[in-house]
Amino acid sequence: MKNILFKLFVTFQELKNNESGQDLVEYALVVALIAFGSTAGMSSLANGINSAFNTISSDLATSL
Repeated sequence: MKNILFKLFVTFQELKNNESGQDLVEYALVVALIAFGSTAGMSSLANGINSAFNTISSDLATSL
C-alpha cells in the first residue's frame, strides 16, 4: 500500500514540475485575448463604417 501511494506521490510531483504544456496554454490565452479584442473592435468599426456610408448616401441624395 505504501508503495502505491509513493508511486502516486512521485507521479503527481512529476506532473507538477513538468512545464512542457505551459507554453501551449499561454499561446492559447493570447489567441483568445486577440480574438476577443478584435471581435469587440469589429463592432465599433462596423458602426463607424455604416455611419460613414449613411452620411455619403444622404449627401449624394441631397446633391442630386
